[in-house]
Amino acid sequence: MSKSFHDREHVQIIHIILKSGERLKKHITPVDVVFYVLRREGIVEIGDEKSKVGSGTLIYSPAYTPHLV
Repeated sequence: MSKSFHDREHVQIIHIILKSGERLKKHITPVDVVFYVLRREGIVEIGDEKSKVGSGTLIYSPAYTPHLV
């Protein structure tokens, strides 16, 4: 489930709720992306790097860089 809070040419703010085991497909966005993990843990992939993340983690992905959560 996702809800858009702000969507402009250079900035998007989207709240995404993923169920346990659910993932987004790898994709590219034309804007920088910042992920903030509210709770639980998971794997985030930015470009070729994978990182295990947990509650309170902030992750930055530059524009036009493939990423998945």
